[in-house]
This record gives sequence, structure tokens and C-alpha cells, in this order.
Amino acid sequence: MHAIQSRRRFLQSTAAAGLGLSALGLPRARAASPNDKLRVLSIGVVGTIGRSDRLQVAGHPMAEIVGLCDVDADYLAQAAQDHPKAFTCRDYREAFAKHADAFDAVIVAVPDHSHAPILLTAMDHHKHIYGQKPLVHQLEELVMIERALKARPQLVTQLGNQRMAGAGRRAAVEILRQGQLGKAIAAYAWLGGPVPNQPVNYGMALKENPLVPASLDYDLWLGPCAKMPYYDGLAPAKWRSWWDFGSNGQGDFGCHLLDVVFFSYDELMSPVAVKTDCPQTTNKMFHVTPCRSTLVYEVNSDKFAGKTFPIHYYSSSQLPTAEQLRIPAALTEDIMSVVVCEGGTLAIELDGRPRIWRDGKVEEGLRLPGLPAFPPLNHWHAWVDNCLGKKTELRTPFKDAVRMTEATLLAVKASRFPGQELLWDKSKLAFTNSPEATQTLVRRTYRDGFAPPQVG
Repeated sequence: MHAIQSRRRFLQSTAAAGLGLSALGLPRARAASPNDKLRVLSIGVVGTIGRSDRLQVAGHPMAEIVGLCDVDADYLAQAAQDHPKAFTCRDYREAFAKHADAFDAVIVAVPDHSHAPILLTAMDHHKHIYGQKPLVHQLEELVMIERALKARPQLVTQLGNQRMAGAGRRAAVEILRQGQLGKAIAAYAWLGGPVPNQPVNYGMALKENPLVPASLDYDLWLGPCAKMPYYDGLAPAKWRSWWDFGSNGQGDFGCHLLDVVFFSYDELMSPVAVKTDCPQTTNKMFHVTPCRSTLVYEVNSDKFAGKTFPIHYYSSSQLPTAEQLRIPAALTEDIMSVVVCEGGTLAIELDGRPRIWRDGKVEEGLRLPGLPAFPPLNHWHAWVDNCLGKKTELRTPFKDAVRMTEATLLAVKASRFPGQELLWDKSKLAFTNSPEATQTLVRRTYRDGFAPPQVG
């Protein structure tokens, strides 16, 4: 199946588809009870996902979009038609400097490179956050987020991982947590595309153009990145394959493919090694594809068959063999997550449907005995409810998003050192066997005025 069609199906299926406020005496958002509306600032109001997030949140009867911020004036004008009373601005820093008292929560739906500066600014101002995936763009930024979460425990955070609200993925987690398939051996995940010059989200052959679109403030769009010429089509969508701005297909879909694994096994905290194989030569400007990545986690639990647990993450429709998955015939779906256990194999399809192979026979995961009910869960509305103090199931708070994003970023960034096993120590923010990889892959130099604040 073509990658563009798969993404369209994905968005259609997910569109249908915690932490409450604490009394810790810390500064918190105004909306502290279900009697108050949650006042929301939307940053990145259209783009590839901003409009959908904004309208989904606005659809909650107790939420109100009170502010709009976007570097593109045309997008800002479009969104203002939906929310004529909302204040507007082009620069997120202005929103916090001039309007911080006007909103309680923030939607952050901007390109990857600007996630951490905006998220941490919001956390510094004690704002609840709905943030798009991947959570951040740099490995160092994961630690910044964790530090901020400890300093702001009252904040409700949610990653844009709407697939996890579906009954199928929630059932898959329950099956694995109950140990119905025995000890876990390995996990596999793969996605179709991207292919070079894919017209929707990727662009590796764009033309340099000194004429920036009149509606776009390109300097603000670059944000923390060093100044560089504009390329036709770079904004709003064709930035994902660029090293400085995006995280390629694996980064884009990481939380949607690895979420079940991390929700099922709390023991998978941080990998100790990563190796990514790419047949293409590394490129200083772009991510390369296809890639086959393996992350290794050390484990000490009877939930696992060994002392290490590998997660294999493949791009561009590269598929594991039937032997690797311990099933009778290879799977051909172009987007899938699989957990192989001693007592069977669990596969989760694009739409969240779980299937199980035991003794060569296939079972429907949702029909397994011993599973609880999975009532409908609106991913966006659950975030609003929790912000208002109503504790409901929340998928995915940032504490879980950190683990998913770490695996994703390591898999993607290790492509700069193809075929090399890099030993990772998160506590040191270092690849202990490669000073060059540490210097190259862990952090960025932020442009003046756009560095994320240190929270906590």
C-alpha cells in the first residue's frame, strides 16, 4: 500500500477515535474545576495537524480557543475565522510575554525543531500542554523535559498520540501486561515510506528560492536553527526529511508504532545500545532512507525471556521474516507493530486491530477472555477533562512520551553512523564508545533568543 494512502487511512481512523490537578500549593492554570472553561492558546494553527488538533480541542464544551499563534499570516487569518474573539500573534514568545494571563493551556503543533523551546516555555509559565509528536528533536531535550516535569507536577501533558485511544491498542497493552502470551522476546515495528520527493510530507530536492512567501515569517519559522536560505515548499510540510528540522518517517510515526510496547512494559526505561543500518551514504542535510534500527534494553524481570530486550524499528516497508515473528507466513501490511513472546505473537494493525498467533492459529485479540471493557475515549477531550480536574484515562502523558521519543530519536540519529553499534548512557547524555557520535547527535546550538528555558 502506498505510504500516502496509509497516512490518509491513519488520519481518518484516528479522528474517530493521567494526571489531574494537584493541591500542592504551586502556581497552576486558572481552570481548576469542571465549572471553569479551559482557555487554550493554539500554536501552529493549520499546518499538517494544527487545524485538526485545534478543532478537536475546541469541540469540548468546556474548552475555548482564546489565542492563536502562527508564523504564517494566511494560516492565522484562516484560524481567526473559526475563533474571532481570540487574540493573534506571529511569535510564540510574544504570546507568553503579553498574554500569559489569558490562557491556561497550550496546543503545540509546529515542526519538530521548535517543539522543545515552546514546550519548555509553556511549562515555565505553568501551562498545561498538548504537544505534537515526536515530543522533542534533540536527545538532550528529553532530559530538559523530564526536569521540567519534576518541577511542574501539577501540569497535565499529552502527546499527539491519538491512535492509543482506540480499544484495540488498549486491549493489546492489557494482553501483554497480563502476561497472556508469556515472556516477551522481542518487538518489531515498521512503516511504509518515505520515498524521496514524496509530495505530502517530505522533500529532498527542493529548489532554493530567495523569495519567501509573503505570508511566512521565515526567521520565526527557523526558530532555534541557524539561518539558511529558504527552499520552495519547505514550510509548511516538506521539512520532515531535513536533518535540522524533522525526524523523517521513523520520527513522525514512532509514538504510533512503539506506544503499545512502552505502555506494556514499564521496565523499558532507556536503551543501552542502538544500531541503524542504511544502504545509502549519510547526508549532512537530510535523513536517509530506508533504515533498519535495533535498540537494546537491559531488563531484569520475569516478564522477559532474557536479560536484554530488542526493539527492531524499520522504515520504507522493510519487513521482518515469518521466522523472526514466529508465525506461519510473513506479514505484508506496510505499517504494523509486533511483540513476539514465548507463548505467541501479538500484531497490531494500522487501525489498532490486535491479532494473535498461537500454535499456528490466529485469534482476534479483542475477543480474548479476561479483558476489561474499553469504553470510547476521545483523545483530545481526555486532555481537556484532566486539565479541568476530571481524572480520566490519559494517553500519552509526557512521562511516557519521553521513553517513546528517546527510542525514536536514537533510531533515527544513529543513521549518521550506519552499521555501528552505539552504546548509549542517558545519565551522561553520551555514547560511551563514540565521542564523535556524542558531539554530533545529542544536542544542538540554539540561535540567540530561541533557546528553551531551563525549568527546574
